[in-house]
Amino acid sequence: MHTQPPALLLAAGRGERMRPLTDHTPKPLLQVQGRPLLAWHLQALAEAGVAQVVLNTAWLGEQISSYFGHQPLLEKRKQLSISYSHEGLDFGGALETAGGIARALPLLASEVFWLAAGDVFAPDFRFDPEAARRFARGDALAHLWLVQNPAHHPRGDFGLSADGRAVNLPADSTAPRHTYSTIALLRAALFAPPWCDIPAGNPQGLAAPLAPLLRRAMDAGRVTGELYTGRWTDVGTPERLAALNAAVPR
Repeated sequence: MHTQPPALLLAAGRGERMRPLTDHTPKPLLQVQGRPLLAWHLQALAEAGVAQVVLNTAWLGEQISSYFGHQPLLEKRKQLSISYSHEGLDFGGALETAGGIARALPLLASEVFWLAAGDVFAPDFRFDPEAARRFARGDALAHLWLVQNPAHHPRGDFGLSADGRAVNLPADSTAPRHTYSTIALLRAALFAPPWCDIPAGNPQGLAAPLAPLLRRAMDAGRVTGELYTGRWTDVGTPERLAALNAAVPR
């Protein structure tokens, strides 16, 4: 049976827009319909056959590792092995997305891995092993799941070509843009030259965003993408969290 690649869940952010809720609770532990945001991804990963997950932490990160430990409370047959990249303990703060991924890569120890942000609610998303197999066989450095632009991000992020390539559109382009869901399959090679100049393992704790790396790879035709049409919320404000908790669970 094919083994799923590991996953990295990003859980290091301060959650400024969620204050005061995040003054004492890290955003990935805020409850959505009865369980922490991060637990929804962990359950979906376990159900998809992913065995290893790395969580990066910074703000109140000890609460996250304390809550989930190394074996989250899932059915025994679907246990996840969890390890932690503690950016806050190591460097005093979060390293942004690319910096955090580069730091966590030695723990992942895999050329291909799943990525998702711990503060996004996407309960219908399936971490499909066949998608991981297709990605591993190809030469793309990233495969992104894009969503329709939410009201708070009307301009979107990237285009999508007819042949399934994610496209870095120029600012004056009228072609449709979609929003990056924060869910992706990535190749470790994206975090090495010529795409990224952070030293392997990010020993200095350099902070760097992911988007410039993706745009470089897109310009070289090395990023694929598809639209995800299931439920998706960037839980970035107390109002969005309240709306999710007021919705009738499916």
